[in-house]
Amino acid sequence: MQLLRFLAISLILVLSVAAPARAITLLRDPDIEYALRELATPILRAAGLSANRVDILVIDDPNLNAFVIDSESMFIHSGLILRMRTPAMLQSVIAHEAAHIANGHLMRRPINARNARTAAGLGTALAIAAGAAAGSGEFAAGAAAGLQGAAMRSFFSHTRAEENAADQSGMRFMKGAGVDLNGSVEVMDIFRGQEALSVTRQDAYARTHPLSRDRYRLVRQLAGAQGAPPAPDPQANYWFARAKGKLSAFQRSPKWTLTRAGESGFEDVKLMRQAVAYHRQSDLRRALGAIDGAIARRPKDPYLHELRGQILMESRQIKPAVAAYARATNLAPNNPLILGSYGRALLANGQLAKAQQFLDKSRARDGRDPRVMRDLAVTYAKQGNNGMASVLTAERYAMIGRLKDAKIHAQRATDLLPRGSAAWQRAQDVLSAAQDAEKRR
Repeated sequence: MQLLRFLAISLILVLSVAAPARAITLLRDPDIEYALRELATPILRAAGLSANRVDILVIDDPNLNAFVIDSESMFIHSGLILRMRTPAMLQSVIAHEAAHIANGHLMRRPINARNARTAAGLGTALAIAAGAAAGSGEFAAGAAAGLQGAAMRSFFSHTRAEENAADQSGMRFMKGAGVDLNGSVEVMDIFRGQEALSVTRQDAYARTHPLSRDRYRLVRQLAGAQGAPPAPDPQANYWFARAKGKLSAFQRSPKWTLTRAGESGFEDVKLMRQAVAYHRQSDLRRALGAIDGAIARRPKDPYLHELRGQILMESRQIKPAVAAYARATNLAPNNPLILGSYGRALLANGQLAKAQQFLDKSRARDGRDPRVMRDLAVTYAKQGNNGMASVLTAERYAMIGRLKDAKIHAQRATDLLPRGSAAWQRAQDVLSAAQDAEKRR
């Protein structure tokens, strides 16, 4: 698949959970995730939630949906982001999902925050989410979670009462953040009439968020009561253009991107989009010219340096890529995705000890990146530490739903690692998840 080839460094294919309904994949990109966090921060603060503790991750899916797994994880489909026309529309989606967290609507779900943030637990939860959105609950992940039949189908579905409460709370959060409430009306307009369709014809969002005429009337009433809408926030406009611009540059054709690169009105976003398009056309000279132009306008922006590193790395210019990633890491020393990319470049350059250092930092800050696990496993194996290589391989297989393979490597890690050590216990966690799944088959 051409998209995944170009997402190899920065927009990383992170998760593929096999299920008869379909698979879920996450697109991890430090620039897009930072932009989404900037859009979400005022909303989350108004909701009384910590902006540093709620992660907003993008699912590679053209369908329109968004959902929460636990109090610290919010997921938005790429198709929904690309469909949004204004920052307020995207912020209304974030506010609605934040309301589900703030209102305690997750308490009835059997996967709690701790379990959903382990490798096997996250894979199971996302597989169930895929089935819920597809209207099908008959797959192995549901059984692994101890769910059957209707419980699987409703795992990520909200009741009408919860939806009404989330609408009201979400719009209150938007008002507190100074966001135009008409964004909620415009999002609801997209889904109008869904309740009259059969389940198989509804958008994924309608299957997990029951719609009704009463909900639409309530949202319009609340938006109308705000009076004159607040003035657009220049910062929100910028980060919305940045997130949507980069995502579309990787998901649309290069020709489409080059035709529309400047539509946002931000010169650096235009150049960034051109850089991605030229890179996807294998035109390294033009790609570097465009990204260097963007960097000249924002020299301390780590995400532009990270994209420069990606372009060079995927063009097999390893040493210049290492330098670009080093600059990005200096500017954003705690970003796990940038740390992981730097570690990957160091590994490709043969700097094993230094690669391990940065890959370990990346995994410690975000343990949901199978590519970092793979790179770390290679690094440890090349240095003769087969126990650590095995436990990382076991965790990676668990995260992508290959529990039989995960069990094999977890058992190997158990035999090689010091009994009772932290790494040994991680292997036990994978073994336990694999054994539980076997029992429920």
